Amino acid sequence: MYKLVKSIAHLGLVAATVLVANAAYAQSTQGSAKFPGIGRNATPAEVVAWDIDVRPDFKGLPKGSGSVAQGQVIWEAKCASCHGVFGESNEIFTPIAGGTTTDDIKTGRVASLADRKQPQRTTLMKVPTVSTLWDYIYRAMPWNAPRSLTPDDTYALVAFILSLGEIVPDDFVLSNANIADVQKKMPNRNGMTRNHGFWSINGKPDVNGSSCMTNCVKFVQIGSTLPDFARNAHGNIAEQNRLYGPYRGSDSTKPPIDKLPGSSGEGLAHAADTHAANTKGPAALFKNENCSACHAPNAKLVGPSIADIATKYKGQSGAQEKLMAKVKNGGSGVWGAIPMPPQAQLSDEDRATLVRWMLTGQ
Repeated sequence: MYKLVKSIAHLGLVAATVLVANAAYAQSTQGSAKFPGIGRNATPAEVVAWDIDVRPDFKGLPKGSGSVAQGQVIWEAKCASCHGVFGESNEIFTPIAGGTTTDDIKTGRVASLADRKQPQRTTLMKVPTVSTLWDYIYRAMPWNAPRSLTPDDTYALVAFILSLGEIVPDDFVLSNANIADVQKKMPNRNGMTRNHGFWSINGKPDVNGSSCMTNCVKFVQIGSTLPDFARNAHGNIAEQNRLYGPYRGSDSTKPPIDKLPGSSGEGLAHAADTHAANTKGPAALFKNENCSACHAPNAKLVGPSIADIATKYKGQSGAQEKLMAKVKNGGSGVWGAIPMPPQAQLSDEDRATLVRWMLTGQ
């Protein structure tokens, strides 16, 4: 009997110890004194998995190396299908290399960026820091398998891209030890300024508080476009979405719009604003409710154009009521995966006016 009581007491002591230990663990991993029971601190492994950004001063760059020859092998296996064997592709993306000269490497300013006759704005013409190439490739490439490249793979790919632009020789091996020296050869390294609010809160801010939703774009210079033969060379781009991050795509099965944004001197995204600013009634309501931020009269922006909406629902019974509910509640799926936010602040009368105007123009 004594042994039984002693065993029960021992088990009780063990149970109490476990409960105290669990409580201490829960307190240390779930929440804090300010917010008890809410969340927990990230583990070191979780922090390492997400903290992968590489700064222009190369803080965050992992150790490793890769040669141009190794990069070419990886490129042909995982990158050439989109970017071309020599980074020249115009079928899906604008070229990676081209447009830079040995003089640009000396001065750090790409002269062809100021030449409107230059047909393309390639990656190596624009990017000022080699860390940008490394960081983007490591976190986002290849297109169908982002985050699958090792640091050594990334060094090799960056080395290959730099060799395409004749920034490094064909037998070069890029590493964390010499990447700072390579930065001194980037063709557009002096083409970026930090004298603005994005970098310095003491400088002029990038965004001012005044509204710029009306007639704010006067001229847009089109730098490069897809040639006709390449628009649908790899299928409909709008259907080739990755599972990571926000996405939107152009329907490349359709011909390009007659006039590109800015070709007439006005930004297409604000064409609805320009029209509405001089009109009373539903067009003014369209402008005042910022509908034009996502919808243009005759071209797809974030959402479908007014003309496409009218064509899709022409002659359909109940279209007015269906679209009024869609405007009120928001949603996605009909025109793609990007959701339209709900517009519950509109009165039923205003919703009816807007939908009727989009469907009939009246």
